[in-house]
Amino acid sequence: MPDFTYPELPVDGLLRTAAERHPHRLALRTADEAVTFAELAARADRIAAFVRQATHGRPGARVAVANVLDPAFAAAYYGVIGAGAAVVLVNPLIGEDGLRHVFAESGAELALVPAATAGPLAKMRRLLPSLGTIAVTDASKALVPPGCVALHTVLETAPATCGRPPVDLDAVACVQFTTGTTGRPKGVRLTHRNVVANARQTALAHRLQSDSVTVNHLPLYHVMHLNSALSAGACQVLCTDPDPLVSLAVAAGTGATHYYGLPARLHRLAADERLPATPLESRGGSRLTAVLSGGSGLRPEAATTLRDLLRVPVIQGYGMAELSPLTHCQQPGPDRPGAVGVPVPGTECRLVDLTTRRPVDVWSTGEVQVKGPQLMAGYLGEDISARTDADGWFSTGDIGYVDDDGALWLVDRVGDIFKYDNEIVSPSRIERILATDPRVADCLVADWPDETHGGLVWAGVVLRDTPDDVHDVHDVLDVLDSVAARANEHLAPFERIRLTEALDAVPRTPTGKPARRLVRRRLKQQATC
Repeated sequence: MPDFTYPELPVDGLLRTAAERHPHRLALRTADEAVTFAELAARADRIAAFVRQATHGRPGARVAVANVLDPAFAAAYYGVIGAGAAVVLVNPLIGEDGLRHVFAESGAELALVPAATAGPLAKMRRLLPSLGTIAVTDASKALVPPGCVALHTVLETAPATCGRPPVDLDAVACVQFTTGTTGRPKGVRLTHRNVVANARQTALAHRLQSDSVTVNHLPLYHVMHLNSALSAGACQVLCTDPDPLVSLAVAAGTGATHYYGLPARLHRLAADERLPATPLESRGGSRLTAVLSGGSGLRPEAATTLRDLLRVPVIQGYGMAELSPLTHCQQPGPDRPGAVGVPVPGTECRLVDLTTRRPVDVWSTGEVQVKGPQLMAGYLGEDISARTDADGWFSTGDIGYVDDDGALWLVDRVGDIFKYDNEIVSPSRIERILATDPRVADCLVADWPDETHGGLVWAGVVLRDTPDDVHDVHDVLDVLDSVAARANEHLAPFERIRLTEALDAVPRTPTGKPARRLVRRRLKQQATC
């Protein structure tokens, strides 16, 4: 493996370096404002001074920050870390139960969150003894809930700068919670070294340069995009409009070179009837070099459609919170729709047999194991040694195989597969086949408990359109039966769909992943009634 090096910097050093090199260049753009690297660094410094005061300068104090797609998050993220504290990332879409879990598990003592998150948080404060000040980051646009303070108000009395404490690069810089698709969300402890290494790995894998312009068409701000752009000195354009055609117009208008989107949004974009008729200048313009997707699987047919219409590579990546998060990324070249790419620089990957745990050969299916400088320090309350083998390999819980070129192909999650008559069934494989039916807008497959066979294949289907001759529930059931029959022609006997259900929408987590665990719980309850 070629040598991989990354800066020996604390995480906030990414911003300081970019501000020193490109002080007057734009770091962030939105529909309402433009922020240079120097201005972003100044905002972060002022927040760092406030955090130092509020936490009494305790190294490693945990400060919760909501990752809204706004420059306020970038300033708060680097400001908290610059104060010697650790950022606890808070997804503002997780609801009150999720908020309570994140704050209770992390012990966050200070919160920098928007008003919509601050209100529920203030009401549950008595359940969170560690939590002190709740500062509202968007107080100029929303009312400050009772018991909270406006961040811009407290910053007025904070020093413009603060002394930077010595930084141990192996200390925790960030706590990021898993999505909870396989159980209660776990707090992942990421060190300065983890984050900075992965920022460099991502910048290399995505081919980011100082003249790159990235469009983030995401519901939330992901620190991978923030840190990798700062590592390269690239400009980020934050597009909060959910309309995918608007995001492409933003890409064209800003001269974007990279477009980031979640698979669920890219699926909608590929199916948008307006896309083929959209003028080329509204499809990203001549500077766009790639559309990049991650977080869950991008359907091969959607990737092919977008590639053909936008005339740029559509690149899939793979990773998880425990790995800071990126471990694999496709590279421009021969199309491999469905693959998630080769390991990013400095990363090792292997696949092991599910039973023997021995490495398997090329094209053989096994569990994906990874190691590299981006591997977490461990979950809250435990060391990484509890999650790795004697040689430092981390088991991801994903099942896949590697081809002759070293590209990884994912099959499913260990926790999602089930057995029918002792044969392993992959829900993701069946979903991919269902998705090729033009009548299917979205789908989710899970197991219906069965005493005889173990699990029957159940498919929840969102129909794209209701045909004119579909008038009642019986007609819908006929369409579902036809959809299942078409898919079953391409499935092995043990994979065949036995039950179908019409869905208005596939339930998903706040990050866009199918909420399969919740569906399986419902099916189990229904099966036992």
